[in-house]
Amino acid sequence: MKIAVITGASSGIGREFVYSVDKRFVYDEIWVIARRAERLEELKEKCRNTLRPLAMDLASEEDLKAYQALLEREKPEIALLINAAGCGVFGPFAEKDLDALLHSAKLNSLSLTAMCHMSLPYMKSGSSIVNMGSNSSWQPVPYQAVYGASKSYVLSLSRAIGRELKGRGIHVMCVCPGWIKTEFQQHARHDDYIRYVDRWYGPDEVAEQAMADLEKKKTVSILGAPVRRQVALVKHLPVDMIMNIWCKQQGFE
Repeated sequence: MKIAVITGASSGIGREFVYSVDKRFVYDEIWVIARRAERLEELKEKCRNTLRPLAMDLASEEDLKAYQALLEREKPEIALLINAAGCGVFGPFAEKDLDALLHSAKLNSLSLTAMCHMSLPYMKSGSSIVNMGSNSSWQPVPYQAVYGASKSYVLSLSRAIGRELKGRGIHVMCVCPGWIKTEFQQHARHDDYIRYVDRWYGPDEVAEQAMADLEKKKTVSILGAPVRRQVALVKHLPVDMIMNIWCKQQGFE
């Protein structure tokens, strides 16, 4: 059985990845993973491929073990793994709830690591892994400290394992978009921790760009020329200057 696995599939970029993958490929099944079972069920009516909804919280050790047990039982060939599940905590680090910070760090980085590791035994030459990073992957982000750090981890991990897996013919790509209009970002904006946005992009645009870049075997996918210019600039500026600019834009200093 040849499958694709997509996490964070109930909303935002994860959901748009489901639509984009369904449009481009034919699999025996697409396994869609998220906490909200009803949202996953809704996807069935909008896709031509057979979808298998898996209501799981990937920050839970129990649910990660359930995913591993399912793989061991069914032994599918995973042609594509997309790790789009993620969350963030915005605001002053010292004032935020510790459990929320640790949950964000775990889901964004450690759970993603587990998904990659558990899936790899079922991947062959020609398979691909797509990991969701962020424009925050490239620099420290005050008032989004854990989120930015976790996304830097994702970028570094993706590049490193991509190099290791090259000989096996397994391609790894990290998606690093700018401001995306999703439930996740809109919640942060309503909490008044994001005050300046130069441009919003749609989650459908991110998914489409990512799939096009995956076909070209790119290792990093960045939507939008302004975001690509910013990434290029950040690589050459002092870290303190970058953080100062960010804080000034958001009105923190």
